[in-house]
Amino acid sequence: MVSRELVIRNRAGIHARPASQLVQLANKFSSTITIEKDSEKINAKSIMGIIALGATYNTVLTVSADGSDEQEALAAIEKLVEGKFSEE
Repeated sequence: MVSRELVIRNRAGIHARPASQLVQLANKFSSTITIEKDSEKINAKSIMGIIALGATYNTVLTVSADGSDEQEALAAIEKLVEGKFSEE
């Protein structure tokens, strides 16, 4: 299992479009991917779970991946988040 803390840098936070991008990306991998905010932990392949997190600008999330392609999955999600979901 690998995990990393990521900070949401796009001004609008994770709303419907970024949540959809994140779910589509997570579903490309066979690994189990979870996102944790405070004490709430959700499946990154669930759009409702991601939206329910309420991740706004500067929110710190812990993203974890566990499985055969965990390194690739985490790197791809990090790139998406660091790239501000191509919004800015």
